[in-house]
Amino acid sequence: MKIYLAGPEVFLPDALSIGQQKRDICTRHGLTGLYPLDTAVDLSAPDASLQIFKALEEMMDAADAVIANLTPFRGPGADPGTVYELGYMAGSRKRCFGYCNDPAPYAERVSRHTTVTKADDNRLIDRDGLTVEDFGLPDNLMMIHALELHGAPLVMPRARSADIWHDLASFEACVRLAAGKLD
Repeated sequence: MKIYLAGPEVFLPDALSIGQQKRDICTRHGLTGLYPLDTAVDLSAPDASLQIFKALEEMMDAADAVIANLTPFRGPGADPGTVYELGYMAGSRKRCFGYCNDPAPYAERVSRHTTVTKADDNRLIDRDGLTVEDFGLPDNLMMIHALELHGAPLVMPRARSADIWHDLASFEACVRLAAGKLD
């Protein structure tokens, strides 16, 4: 079974090494990991971003499932590219699995980045007066329930990982879960 490995690791300085580690974990569990940086694109081409987009959609089309790293990236929530990929796979009726190395509820994460208070009607609001989603979930309800309905609940450690980008324990737990469900 082929698993598309979605996540913001592609932006890390050691992105290729992380990708290889993830592919190796998949192989140990009888799966084939498809890592976004496995695509060959000339980054100096004027349409490089479109080439990347098309190559990644082709990779997702070839996959049987996705494992998405939903660890907060550059803010309180998951990487937007990863969220798109999760939605693409759910919309394609493929199995969806995900993990996050920060188990804090979304509202708590938002409060790390901006002031969060209670409005007169008891809604949580940010400094701009916008409602902060507060269902006790680790991220937006659409992602969390897409995982539950199209694969398995989000895998998380009990406490925030000391190195959220290199700790692959939750990823491996997710791979084991996927391997068991995709037999």
